[in-house]
Formats: sequence, structure tokens, C-alpha cells
Amino acid sequence: QVLMVESGGGLVQAGGSLRLSCTASGLNKGTETMAWFRQAPGKEREFVASTRWTGANHYIGDLADFVKGRFTISRDGKNSMSLQMSTLKPEDTAVYYCAARTYSTIDSRSGRWDYWGQGTQVTVSS
Repeated sequence: QVLMVESGGGLVQAGGSLRLSCTASGLNKGTETMAWFRQAPGKEREFVASTRWTGANHYIGDLADFVKGRFTISRDGKNSMSLQMSTLKPEDTAVYYCAARTYSTIDSRSGRWDYWGQGTQVTVSS
């Protein structure tokens, strides 16, 4: 059984930074893809970033266009990842979820992911 836990959300002013972390107990192969999604009130859950295995101990990050240049994703071993968020905007306000899937590929559709955390709130004030 996989249990995913997020941490690091909070309240920050526009232009500020936050770092989110996710640890997934039960992910042991190291080939699973991990990702961040977010969901704002009244909106659908959307893909933010992912980190996928490309061989040996190497992972590559992928970012949604609307966070490129502001967010950075990193993989911290087989079952942990972080999302460094900078230059935050009020429109980044959402519940951020970490997710994982057993395939070494990404998919922006939330229904294609196998495991989910409970989410952590990020609020950016103007």
C-alpha cells in the first residue's frame, strides 16, 4: 500500500516563495513517476509538474507552461520529491496534491494517476 504525504503549504504574499515536499511510503522501485497537481475552488484539478525516471538513478522534471521559470521540481530519491515555488501569484492559490503512478511516463490527466496525497493548501495574498 502506498501512502503519500505532502507538507510545506501555507500563506505567502505575492512574489514570495514556498517549498512543498512529498514523501511516498511504499514506492520502492524508484521507477515510478511522481507529480504535483493543484485544484483551486470551482476549478478542475490540473497538472503542475512531475519527475520521471529515465534510467539508472536519473530523473527528469517536467513543468506545466504556466509555472515554467517560477517553479522547480526535484526528486529526492526513490520516494520523495520537492516543489520549489517562487514568484508566487494570487492565481497560484490552490490545494496542491502529490500523486504517483507506476509507469515511467507522465500524463496530465488526473485520472491516470494511481496514488494521491491528502493535499496541502497554498494561499497567495495580493
